[in-house]
Amino acid sequence: MLQSLRWSSTHRAFQLAGGVWLRVGGRTDDARPIELGRIERVLVVRLDEMGDLVLTTPFLRELRRNLPDASIALLVRSELANLVERCPYVDEVLTTEPVAEGPWRWLQTPARAAGLARRELWPRNFDLAITPRWDVDSGYAAAIGLLSGARQRLGYSERVTERKTVFNSGLDRLLTHPVTDDGHAHEVEKNLALIVAMGGAVREDRLELWCGEPDERTAAALLREHRAAGGELVVAVSPGAGHPKRMWPLAKFARLGAWLQHRGARVVLVGGRGEEPLGLQLRHLLGDTVVNAIGCTSMRETGALLKRCHLFIGNDAGPMHLAAAAGLPVVEISCHPDGGSIDHVNSPMRFGPWGVPQAILRPATPLGTCSDACVAERAHCIDGVSVEQVTQAATALLSRLGEAAT
Repeated sequence: MLQSLRWSSTHRAFQLAGGVWLRVGGRTDDARPIELGRIERVLVVRLDEMGDLVLTTPFLRELRRNLPDASIALLVRSELANLVERCPYVDEVLTTEPVAEGPWRWLQTPARAAGLARRELWPRNFDLAITPRWDVDSGYAAAIGLLSGARQRLGYSERVTERKTVFNSGLDRLLTHPVTDDGHAHEVEKNLALIVAMGGAVREDRLELWCGEPDERTAAALLREHRAAGGELVVAVSPGAGHPKRMWPLAKFARLGAWLQHRGARVVLVGGRGEEPLGLQLRHLLGDTVVNAIGCTSMRETGALLKRCHLFIGNDAGPMHLAAAAGLPVVEISCHPDGGSIDHVNSPMRFGPWGVPQAILRPATPLGTCSDACVAERAHCIDGVSVEQVTQAATALLSRLGEAAT
């Protein structure tokens, strides 16, 4: 409850500051229907995690398709710029650290956003700001859209979920075009629905991955260093996640890795910075033939490495979505119990691998006090997924891969 009050207070501070900001700049809200032919400058604000950003790649492509002559700027968290700086559908990538830390962050966060708007956003004179965040807006993306000075601002309403209504009270007043949609859908579909809401059309929904030649060279060199043979079966394994409850126990990953090696597969470990201990432990358990890239490669280099693999096995986390964007079959190990809430942030219905052959393994029933979702602070319900289930799913996907190759 205290957190929800802090977020609501921050949104009210943003609303007050934004109203003054618009009046000082001589700008007024424009709630008329969006006319694509009149949009010249667009700001897309995406201030959440790596997986969310990967799932936004179809939206960026379709936005460009509908606005071929517009100038499009994409605002992301600084640590994610590497992933999108080669995106062919935007004219520039802007970066920020949206949320301040400490007891006064409810004042410091709007002040930081106002500084960003003054330096970077107002001079660009945006016609439209889009915030493709369906769930709780913890990065204050809609508020930054307001401070951008854009007269038209499109995003999902605070009323799409009960949780968002509580945590983002007042968010709708930051938008000129709040979209109310409580239908069950994957995040890719929810992102693309905003294209339709602004009067556009969607042709395709595939994910994309934008790697450059240096990224490809780094990935190839890493495999050469470990003497990975050209015809070898290469399986990417990702043991990390953004929350401990979404992390399958490391001992099970070790048993899985040993099974893969017994099948003659080369195990490639992928993950982000901060997860290095997981890679070191697994490499110690599985031996020097393991290619441990955890914390050693950028996001684009990780993507290039995944393109050289045949299968991905891992938790619900950013690397899983990178793997799907790279076209890999995916075995997802989910903490979300079967029969749990479809709209929960851990639900595979919302955040499962998109557009690739897949197997989603999840606990058959919640454990203990968990009900429609795992609420533990450690690996809990996810421990109900067995190594045997994962190996069977991997075998089935590899069999399909072999059949497709013949």
